Amino acid sequence: MLAEIIKIHHETPEASLVKYAAEQIKAGQVLGMPTDTFYGLAADPLNLRAVERVYEIKSRSRHKPLSLLIESVDQAEDLARPLPKEFYDLARRFWPGPLTIIVRAASKLPLKVTANTGNVALRIPSAKIPLAVIRAAGIPITATSANLSGASECTTAEQVRDQLQDRIGIIVDGGISPREVASTIVDLSNGDVRWRVIREGAIPAKEISTFFAQG
Repeated sequence: MLAEIIKIHHETPEASLVKYAAEQIKAGQVLGMPTDTFYGLAADPLNLRAVERVYEIKSRSRHKPLSLLIESVDQAEDLARPLPKEFYDLARRFWPGPLTIIVRAASKLPLKVTANTGNVALRIPSAKIPLAVIRAAGIPITATSANLSGASECTTAEQVRDQLQDRIGIIVDGGISPREVASTIVDLSNGDVRWRVIREGAIPAKEISTFFAQG
């Protein structure tokens, strides 16, 4: 059976629909959901069965950790070990926005989410739907792209449904993705190297290095 599609307004998300999506995630469902980059798979990262479903839906290697969408730096402090100064500097400058920051994970995060790396990748998106859902659920959500591993990322709910077919039950339709480039990933987890860009995306690597050079 093909996924149920729920249309939510991307600028003014309807509270009742947001609440429904949040309740589904808290009940262990995996939802397709728009972000400020591509559509992602939203699940409760503390629910091991839901996390396992994310890997199954994508046919994703269990060695790859999942990135998480959060709504505040406070939430980051709950999910990570003592955060370095560079984290706060980057968060102040680039969040909300397409910057994913890798830090050391707190012990409360399941090893399955971190893929046994001990690290977690965090981002506050500049998209109203995921932020509203995170607030309504009271938990962070997974953010890995809603596509089969190796296939192209999806920028519409229809593309998610076409690609994932009956692997997923509910897709939130928030219209076309505002950009077609993934987030930039900066790794702060290595104590020996202050920071490094491990994927250049929507924010140019040069902008990150210029920012740190000025700091």
